[in-house]
Amino acid sequence: MNDSLDLLDLAARAAERAGAYIRQAAPSASRSETASSPQRPWEPKGHHDWASEVDREAERLITETLRAGTPHAGVVAEESSPDLVRSGLVWIVDPLDGTTNFLHGYQQYAVSVAAAIDGVLEAGVVLDVTRECRYGALRGRGAWCGSERLSVSDDAEPGRALLGTGFPFKYLEHLDGYLAQFRRLLPATSGIRRTGSAALDLADVAAGRLDGFWELQLAPWDIAAGVLLVREAGGLVTDLSGHDIGVEHCAVVAGGPSMHAWLLRQLAASAG
Repeated sequence: MNDSLDLLDLAARAAERAGAYIRQAAPSASRSETASSPQRPWEPKGHHDWASEVDREAERLITETLRAGTPHAGVVAEESSPDLVRSGLVWIVDPLDGTTNFLHGYQQYAVSVAAAIDGVLEAGVVLDVTRECRYGALRGRGAWCGSERLSVSDDAEPGRALLGTGFPFKYLEHLDGYLAQFRRLLPATSGIRRTGSAALDLADVAAGRLDGFWELQLAPWDIAAGVLLVREAGGLVTDLSGHDIGVEHCAVVAGGPSMHAWLLRQLAASAG
């Protein structure tokens, strides 16, 4: 099963299966039923980084579905198999992008599933779990939310731009550099938002709701499907040097062509 349409369909089925489970496992609006509940323990993975049994079970459901359809494919998944694999058909999976949001009952989290062949992204799905919106993209064929074709913002005026970002909460050695970037961009734009799910941030760039996005360090499972969404919606996604990114750990700069170019210039100037 290497046809892109088949891969997209399998990714969608895997994401929807995990999404259904996450919805029924989600904490209620009551704070007493979120992180403090003994049934949803916080498990530290690193500095300010958390996992739960919900992440692991969602990943199991996704992996089970993907392996049933593509038994010889590799899987790069956040919780169980984070080592990068680039040869052949490889699935890149984030079972719950925005775990901290989920644990607090803050309804901004997603399932991200992408397929790459020999390191080239071919198909990707981002499922906005709480809004039940599914984004999908195929290399060379476009990006959609449901039946609606996605297109990045073509606004080239920075003063009107709304940007997304991610804080370097796990990599505090980058904080001073990030704050210099933030200080340069905030007064030059209409606003900056940080929601805690890079997959959804990139979906928002693809849909034109955000004009651009940047973050200094992300993992392949955070971004793989979102990168394809933005590119297939007419946007650009690179590292800070302007080089295209693929299945890797890296910085991310995304946006429509004009806004992406402006962002790169501003981020470079902030380091001066």
